[in-house]
Amino acid sequence: MARPDRGPAGGAPVADVADAFPTRHHPRPQVRDMPDEPRRYARLIGPGIIAAGVGLASGEFILYPYIASQVGLVFVWAALVGLATQYFLNMEIERYTLATGETALTGFSRYWRHWGLVFALLTYFANLWPGWATSSATLVTYLVGGEPRWIAIGMLITIGLILTLAPVVYVALERAQMLKVAAVLVLFVVAAVVAIGASAWADVPQVVTRPRIPVEELGFALLLGALAFAGGGGGQNLVQSNWIRDKGFGMGAYVPRLVSPITGEPEAVPSTGYVFEPTQDNLRRWRGWWRFANLEQLTTFVLITFVTILFTSLLAYSTVFGRDDVANSIDFIQTEGEVLGERVGTWFQYLFWGIGGFSLFAAALGIVDYTSRLAADVVKTSYAREANESKVYAALVWGLIAIGIVVLLAGFSQPLVLLVISAVVGGFMMFLYAGLLILVNRRILPAPIRVRGVRLGALVWAILLFGTLSALTFRAQLQNLFGG
Repeated sequence: MARPDRGPAGGAPVADVADAFPTRHHPRPQVRDMPDEPRRYARLIGPGIIAAGVGLASGEFILYPYIASQVGLVFVWAALVGLATQYFLNMEIERYTLATGETALTGFSRYWRHWGLVFALLTYFANLWPGWATSSATLVTYLVGGEPRWIAIGMLITIGLILTLAPVVYVALERAQMLKVAAVLVLFVVAAVVAIGASAWADVPQVVTRPRIPVEELGFALLLGALAFAGGGGGQNLVQSNWIRDKGFGMGAYVPRLVSPITGEPEAVPSTGYVFEPTQDNLRRWRGWWRFANLEQLTTFVLITFVTILFTSLLAYSTVFGRDDVANSIDFIQTEGEVLGERVGTWFQYLFWGIGGFSLFAAALGIVDYTSRLAADVVKTSYAREANESKVYAALVWGLIAIGIVVLLAGFSQPLVLLVISAVVGGFMMFLYAGLLILVNRRILPAPIRVRGVRLGALVWAILLFGTLSALTFRAQLQNLFGG
């Protein structure tokens, strides 16, 4: 489907639709028709795969397998809860962007200018600790040796070059994540046949028949991290807005894509979003986009992520659970690979480490992208509307990489600790923006497409879930600090 003409909309705004948008901090939206609904889905698949690919990282390759190595399959049920909750969060983020072409952060900032800055800072804080890069580097050392710190620094520089030299950033990211997902699926197909024993498969029903919350063994912080990192979490969910907009979903088709300031062709970027009149034709097109967006998320993000968590947990459970020599750190993956090598052959040991290392590198690529993309959008829409967003994005990419290198040089290199810090911050972010999504999707959007019913209940559930877990984690950390 061709992207519609991106020129300014003609005609005067329709007051009863555009007036719902607060204009104190952002201009009034332009009124345009909803683009034609998608008829061929295949070429529009992508944002959900990026979400799954970026999310197939710390939670899937480290946190959930680590939990399985310590306590078995009794906590895998949390992945279902986390994914279901994040599915509804993602779709409400997408609802706002499909209907307006604006990011959800811009919607939040229409009520208070600095909401975008708050989430950008929280996302930065979560990702300043490059556990995602050190995790990949650690797996590389299992293959070729070397010092993880210096390998991680080399990876960070490579990521910066990829993200600032690609002509269209989204296209480069989409291709990288599709390659990663394909590699991971190949690993799992092979593992299902040759590596996971019959006894491990027989224990899979424990996921639902013997669920428990192993707080005493692992602590709230790690468990919240696993729940928040089941598929991404935190700032990654917010960037669904940017990814579907770059792919041309709904009213996002009117907004230019983010390009390289060096090799891309800059385009004029509007300072406002759009809104459509709820006519019969527009609502028909809206329903087509909404149906497709939901299907895309379910069949890519949710399905791929859960299958990955289940298989990586099964691999850890079938190889290292119950062993006395399992490290209380990411080094459990080294033991897991060695056991797989003994069981299947050395080739599978190196395949496991190799695909794991590449997967975590691709996740790091996505994390640097979404952190910088989110912050660049905030700077452009709320503080410097005349700025070139591509140049702001490139500067933020290299800024984040520079900070990550400083963190590594300072000696903060234990991946598991860094990942738990990131995940706890992500859980707190989801608590905050679940409430804000209710605000913008109930008060700004035209009445026929506002969130209601089960989906509204899911947002309330997200507030309660992540709010409670964040409070319990905070209290646990205070008790550890003060001995209470």
